Amino acid sequence: MIRKVLTIAGSDCSGGAGIQADLKTMTAFGMYGMSVITALTAQNTTGVSGIADVESGFVAQQIDAVFTDIRPDAVKIGMVSNSFLVRTISEKLKEYGAQNIVVDPVMVSTSGSRLLERDAADALIEMLLPLA
Repeated sequence: MIRKVLTIAGSDCSGGAGIQADLKTMTAFGMYGMSVITALTAQNTTGVSGIADVESGFVAQQIDAVFTDIRPDAVKIGMVSNSFLVRTISEKLKEYGAQNIVVDPVMVSTSGSRLLERDAADALIEMLLPLA
């Protein structure tokens, strides 16, 4: 049986990080990877030039779409840039009784760009870490 894994993270247009890297890793290990995109980033190997957060209601719709059809065996959480997204993800994972949750927050990019708003760090500690 192929394991199904959901990554909830930002999208890296250069393919070196975020959901693109997660999906490559899942495929390499023979897993079926799914994704919920929390942010779009304009970045490459030299830095991040832009971030556009996905609206929390649409993140909720993506989570609903995955859990109501192809229930994941595990969930990996990466870049979640603001407290609204943290709350939405936490509520949805509780609603669906998600298991095997890995919280791997990306707070600062390799090039030094801040990817997590200051208030989101507290929300992440209070709402997402207890689920892991």
